[in-house]
Amino acid sequence: MRGARDNGGKTAVITGGAGGLGLALALQLQARGWSTALLDLPDKTAALTASAQQSLHPCDVTDPAQVAAVCAEIRAARPSIDLAIYSAGITMIAPFDQADPAAHRRLFEVNYWGVVYVAQALLHDLRAASGTHLAITSVAGFAPLKHRTAYAASKHALTGFFGSLRGEEAPFGVRCALAAPSFVATNPGAAFDAQHLGPPGAARDGVDEISAEAAARVILAGLDKHRDFIPVGRVAGLAWWLNRLAPRLYERQMLKSIGGDLT
Repeated sequence: MRGARDNGGKTAVITGGAGGLGLALALQLQARGWSTALLDLPDKTAALTASAQQSLHPCDVTDPAQVAAVCAEIRAARPSIDLAIYSAGITMIAPFDQADPAAHRRLFEVNYWGVVYVAQALLHDLRAASGTHLAITSVAGFAPLKHRTAYAASKHALTGFFGSLRGEEAPFGVRCALAAPSFVATNPGAAFDAQHLGPPGAARDGVDEISAEAAARVILAGLDKHRDFIPVGRVAGLAWWLNRLAPRLYERQMLKSIGGDLT
């Protein structure tokens, strides 16, 4: 990645871009001279103002027709699409014996299929630009996490998807990077619905929370260093190594740390 003085008109497409970590990444990229195209639900994009560096695109990423139309709109307006950041997502916090299978499926529609649709729509744009896919996963994407069976499964799916896509896209000069935050405090105290679904960053059992702005700085620094995997936060880094070296010890510590106040 290049800074503001030599950006050369690059564009980043960011899902979930109207708030939280997505917006923090957009603002920091804009400070580097990037243009950003922000995809989010209509009520969220309506709260922002478009500018020369920031275009707003109401879009439900679970609808492939909407995704294709919005990506075509961005493609027509920008000389290149150089970076796709997949930040849209929801969380689900509940013991498995209380989890509704319909909610599990809905979570996968947003967290996994929403990413796949956008990645497919932008595949050839990123090849043309020798660009980068950047998926926002989680500690739950490489390690177990209490009361998050569905959420962890969706993030593990992203890890497998982009880890496999990396080899396919390397001949085109395209990178696939994964950023794994621990607990980003983007929606503290936000309500969960009757199916235990809620916005990201709303967990009340988070450990070592990090702000969206701090998380965005770590992620962009990792991209600058051409890292394929970027742990975000002290807990994420420790969890990565502990889960690899002593998975049973990691699980015991995780179960002690994650409390019973779910939502």
